[in-house]
Amino acid sequence: MMRKKLVSVLTISVICVSMLLGCSVSTDTGDASLNEGNTSNEGNTSNEESSGDATEISWIFYDDLNVSEDLVTKGYKDVIERFNEDYAGKYHVNVISTPREEYDTKLNALIASGNIPELFTCHPGPLMEQYVDAGVAADLTEILQKDNPDWYKSFKDGIFDKLTYDEKIMAIPTNFSAALVFYNTQIFEEVGVTPPETYDEWLEVCEKIQDAGYTPIACSAKDPWCISLLAGYLCDREDGPDNLQGVSEGTLDWTSESYINAGNKLIELSQYFQPTAAGDSNDQANAEFTSGKAAMLVQGSWVIGEINGRVPEIEEVCGAFRFPAIEGGADPDRMMVKTDNIMLSSKAEGDKKEAAIELLKYFTDETAQKYVAEEAGKIPTTNVEVDTAVAPKQYNYVEEVLDNTTATFGFYNESLATTEAGDIFDDAIVEIYLQNATPQEAFQELQDYYEKNVW
Repeated sequence: MMRKKLVSVLTISVICVSMLLGCSVSTDTGDASLNEGNTSNEGNTSNEESSGDATEISWIFYDDLNVSEDLVTKGYKDVIERFNEDYAGKYHVNVISTPREEYDTKLNALIASGNIPELFTCHPGPLMEQYVDAGVAADLTEILQKDNPDWYKSFKDGIFDKLTYDEKIMAIPTNFSAALVFYNTQIFEEVGVTPPETYDEWLEVCEKIQDAGYTPIACSAKDPWCISLLAGYLCDREDGPDNLQGVSEGTLDWTSESYINAGNKLIELSQYFQPTAAGDSNDQANAEFTSGKAAMLVQGSWVIGEINGRVPEIEEVCGAFRFPAIEGGADPDRMMVKTDNIMLSSKAEGDKKEAAIELLKYFTDETAQKYVAEEAGKIPTTNVEVDTAVAPKQYNYVEEVLDNTTATFGFYNESLATTEAGDIFDDAIVEIYLQNATPQEAFQELQDYYEKNVW
């Protein structure tokens, strides 16, 4: 199969300009206009303002470093403050913050206007590939392998695999997450159940938890990626890599038995979601879990920093187990994983480029990477030594599961042919959950899209 280009430079520019019409740029503490990628000092996360002689750079991120309780975000804030203090008078970074759901629109608007930040956060997959294809992101291969070999060697083996396009490294990974089922150990003990290993056992556990007066699984359908995460595991557990490889190569239809079975299992499992799941956001679903109303939460391990930051006591009663197997299905030891990444603008030059590279080093230095694990509970991307005795308890559960993992795959909606295909998958899953469409009807939308645009 010849895979179609995701987006051309011309296409992304047209899309971005249309987005720009209704999009304003804001920083952490107020609105600011941008000139050639630089923000005003209103966006500083450090209390100290930069001097007039400092080279100004900007980084756009999907959370507010000044008010967020997320421990990962707090770690990023520490990185920015350390950098601005260490390079006072020479370099200074401003942070452009935006709500997660508006992030892509705002970044694309900045690109279209010619005010692209020197650094921007991006997930791997088609979304990252479109920036590579459009020439927006800088090639980091020589910067890492030739100019900074010790920095390059500090990263874990294979960490750049999904960040490499045409043998060019296009992003720096700042942390690593795996998707698991988090559970309330007190509720499990009270009800008299243990973490299930198979899908059928999971249904039995859910039934007992529901009979005891608790919501078995907290989930969000308002933020489609949440329920899509769970559904992606169901798709993988049915036939594993054969599913994604098949639809990528055009040898498997989206309306095949394995996908229809996954859709039907989603409907079956969804009877154990909280009644308000259709309208609940990701934060509301997390709150169902941290409040003790729900016994389980299917999430990426980034949630550790979110829930521990907001409800510190949850750490003591929060366990984790791998997504259950489907009998007769794929290898149950496959894990859904992803990295958080930062890309360097291809427009960054001279002192701005040097400042941006130095900041990338701060995001991955020993201080930052130890914080990632020991405070925020995420997996470091470098070979830093982690003191597991001080790390969140959930971190050790994640590590234990990963130690027994045989293979990994990306988040389903970020692993399809294009970003649009990922959006259609998310929408299909929500429609199946709401029972506005049968699995056959919902996946037919993807089938039609692939027949027209991919195969």
